[in-house]
Amino acid sequence: MNLNLVQFDEREQLRVLDQTQLPNREEYVTLSTADEVADAIRRLKVRGAPLIGICGAMGLYVAFRTLVEKDASDAASKLQSCAHIIANARPTAVNLAWAVNRMLARVAQLSDVGSILSALKAESLLIQQEEESTCEAIGRNGNTLIADGMGILTHCNAGLLATGRYGTALAPIYAARQSGKNIHVYADETRPLLQGARLTAYELTRNGVPTTLICDNMAASVMSQGKVQMVLVGCDRVAANGDTANKIGTLGVAILARHYGIPFYVCGPRSTFDPHCATGQDIVIEQRNPEEIRSAWYAEPMAPQECDIYNPSFDVTPHELITGYIREDGIITM
Repeated sequence: MNLNLVQFDEREQLRVLDQTQLPNREEYVTLSTADEVADAIRRLKVRGAPLIGICGAMGLYVAFRTLVEKDASDAASKLQSCAHIIANARPTAVNLAWAVNRMLARVAQLSDVGSILSALKAESLLIQQEEESTCEAIGRNGNTLIADGMGILTHCNAGLLATGRYGTALAPIYAARQSGKNIHVYADETRPLLQGARLTAYELTRNGVPTTLICDNMAASVMSQGKVQMVLVGCDRVAANGDTANKIGTLGVAILARHYGIPFYVCGPRSTFDPHCATGQDIVIEQRNPEEIRSAWYAEPMAPQECDIYNPSFDVTPHELITGYIREDGIITM
């Protein structure tokens, strides 16, 4: 499957695949301002920690360019404003702020608008290229852990749709298939936004990977039947002690894996590891709109209006439940 998820169009605007329309429609939206970039990230048109980092970097260039083409005065203030809007679109994944800060550092010593624009574009494309190479390396490293005939469970979407190419948690799966291994993937549907059903099952089946979609509450049953020999998940932020924030429901999967003696691996690039965050308790967990649970997928609400709804986008898996971390520079065990 070859999808151009985030790219510059011929007018130097940002063209992104709207992932809220998948799997039924492949539609693209065009972004040219900081508010549009932030809104696309916030509404999950672009999602996945590495991909929102790429989008944030490329979006910063596009948004700044849009402003200075109209009025080049006070360029430094305009750049900072764009960066603030984009970097704060979502709080939990570290990659977004990391990418925006890297872009700002790249042009910190420049004052000429033309030079700033050239440097921003070049740096954003470099970030995109590096993420692709990083994911390929994660795949190679993770493949060393996969044996022929394995059943692998994954939660949410940490594939090419979350990164631009290969993925993090799905990269070892693609590498294993390319090396001729016969494996089978069990994909949790991932309530409430169904990223496992709409995105993971979509990309795996389109890439010829044998896949079974299960409801989130079926994971224990599938594990108890001996169908799963490994769990691979992505990550949005890894604290210095190894505690990991990932899509809501990951913690439950980790607890089940520990109970059944199944290795549980977190896959992610070094940019997702935050040395400034001491433990999982320091990770800000994004709280999302209750309507995502109450009525997002139904013609009528599925819960009474009077009922309170708790809708955190992520949970934190403590490091002691994690077998190891698969990164581009190797496999790390705690």
